Amino acid sequence: MGTRVVVMAGLVTVLLAAVGCSPAVGASPADESNVEVSVDEFMDANHIVKAVEVADGGVLTVSLGSNPSTGFSWTEGALIGNPAVVQQTASEYVAPETQGLVGASGNQVWTFEALQKGTTSLTMEYGRPWEGGEKGVWTFELTVTVK
Repeated sequence: MGTRVVVMAGLVTVLLAAVGCSPAVGASPADESNVEVSVDEFMDANHIVKAVEVADGGVLTVSLGSNPSTGFSWTEGALIGNPAVVQQTASEYVAPETQGLVGASGNQVWTFEALQKGTTSLTMEYGRPWEGGEKGVWTFELTVTVK
């Protein structure tokens, strides 16, 4: 189990290093695109909107700061505006790299496959999922253009 955590932590580190990489003007869209928003960014702005380009047939990874120890969590399934353009293939919580910090934030990570050229939106909500719990405390909307 400890090896799995180390491997996942390494994967998160690689994904975090690639964040912010977007194609230059006139460049081809990336086969792999990554978008990340930290807990600190959500503390500054509860509702964040971004845009990204990905190549047709490419993979998009979205990583949003999360702290389930507070009772809050992201919706596992993203709301996809046009499911013909992208398809969600995975969603998982990735714990923080630092061991032993009770209550430390990690990331909810979604993976999407670009199915065909076009534009769609992805929407995720952070809240307390039980009946009567707070909904949409944080929201994230991503416009995805598949080229």
